[in-house]
Amino acid sequence: MKKSKFSETQIAFILLQADEGTPVFEVCRKPGISDATFYFWRKRYGGMPRATFNR
Repeated sequence: MKKSKFSETQIAFILLQADEGTPVFEVCRKPGISDATFYFWRKRYGGMPRATFNR
């Protein structure tokens, strides 16, 4: 599997921005990811507690 260029901390921050009310298209535009990538990350990491990302 290809290694992501984003760390888990960065992914958590991106997902958190959307949870706080920032529109998905803006959240995706800044780091240059697609909507599909965002929703994949939400599906994969969305249910994890924040403490999991703070290693």
